Amino acid sequence: MPRIPKRVKFRNMHGGRTTGKATSGNELSFGECGLLALKPGYFTERQIEAARVAATHHLKGKGKLWIRIFPDRPTTKKPAEVRMGKGKGDLFQWTVRILPGRVIMELTGAGLDEMKEALRLASGKFPLSTRVITR
Repeated sequence: MPRIPKRVKFRNMHGGRTTGKATSGNELSFGECGLLALKPGYFTERQIEAARVAATHHLKGKGKLWIRIFPDRPTTKKPAEVRMGKGKGDLFQWTVRILPGRVIMELTGAGLDEMKEALRLASGKFPLSTRVITR
């Protein structure tokens, strides 16, 4: 099931900046173990879903997983071999902006080593460097 917004006010969005540190979502709230972003960037809906599948597959039904991010920013792209101008491109994918210090996902209900390994496997699906943190 894709993680995309049900509806948005505007179709396209400005680019924005990825500077500074995360001020919200930067502490463990639900689980015992979490995945923390160390660098700024963007995650796509497909990367988030791939990380979720990797983590739950490793845990084999044990534990509970919380995904603390949601891709709410539309990214646009113009088709190949199209001349410059004529407005902004069509919707290409949904992304979420990540700042350093943001908790991406949390786990609980399994062994500490198992949870760390599941988060390590999930972190391989993301384009940024991350770190596993515990309470």
